[in-house]
Amino acid sequence: MTQVRWLLRLAGAALLASSAAVHLDLYLTGYRTIPTIGPLFLFQVIAGFVLALAIVVAPLAPVTRRPAVDAAVAAAGAGFAVATLGGYLLSVWVGLFGFREIRTTAGTVSGILEVAAFAALATVAVLSAGLALTDRAPASLRARDTVPAHAAPAADPLASGAGSSAADSGGPGRTAALRRWSLAAVAGATLAAIALFGASVATASGGQPVPSAGGSALLRTTSIGGVSVLTNASGRTLYWFAPDTPSRSACYGECAAYWPPVTGSPEAGPGVALSKLGTIRRTDGSLQVTYDGHPLYTYIGDTGPGQASGNDIDLNGGLWHEVPAAG
Repeated sequence: MTQVRWLLRLAGAALLASSAAVHLDLYLTGYRTIPTIGPLFLFQVIAGFVLALAIVVAPLAPVTRRPAVDAAVAAAGAGFAVATLGGYLLSVWVGLFGFREIRTTAGTVSGILEVAAFAALATVAVLSAGLALTDRAPASLRARDTVPAHAAPAADPLASGAGSSAADSGGPGRTAALRRWSLAAVAGATLAAIALFGASVATASGGQPVPSAGGSALLRTTSIGGVSVLTNASGRTLYWFAPDTPSRSACYGECAAYWPPVTGSPEAGPGVALSKLGTIRRTDGSLQVTYDGHPLYTYIGDTGPGQASGNDIDLNGGLWHEVPAAG
């Protein structure tokens, strides 16, 4: 039993740390710029690493009632894993703090790690809690399980009424039954989480751009930080991608999910130089608008007009820059 708990504990800690590492990479490569979401990612990273360390160290701490402490720390890790998974699912379904997540490889991997971490750590919590309950039981009750089956008890405590309260509240038999029920509940919760996560990933948007149906794309200008920059018709800041060329976009797949291309026939609003407008043909057949030789994109991290959270960040294979109206 001890070896099983240690293996599960180490596995759970490793899974939590791995999930935190995925979130750290996402935080450093762009999520830090997203309001509210960025700080939440940083909190997840710090808490994930701290809990992973605590899960490994807790059984070694020189404290009384060590199994109870072990159970509490493992339960905290399991709860944190499922809460992180829940936050991701909410951001996929309806959006979270104005930001809606899409289906990505990083998000899928992180979700799998969190489900596995919950299963391992919740099991450790149940097993450790069972040991804690056994240690707290009266010595006479613990000794009952060691009496040979053929040996007759000197007296039946239930017959006299004495000791019935202790037997009902903390006997080894009841502890073992409670442990079995709790492990079954953990297994059921894990299967439910797997089904829910799988369904969410299968139905989540991959964020692929919709081919243009011949509509127009009106470009405007606005001032951000004292600089006149290009926006789309709804006021969202437009960006250019360093790896692009004047005739080819390098942003497809997950990149285009985070940076939706501006498609359609370009129209110049006030302050936009008509002579600098152009288009290129994307692989899906849609026309992508260009300005001064740069294919244009918006950024899903911008939750409203006047924001430029994607400016000068290195994400999805290269640097991104807001588009100055002056070119």
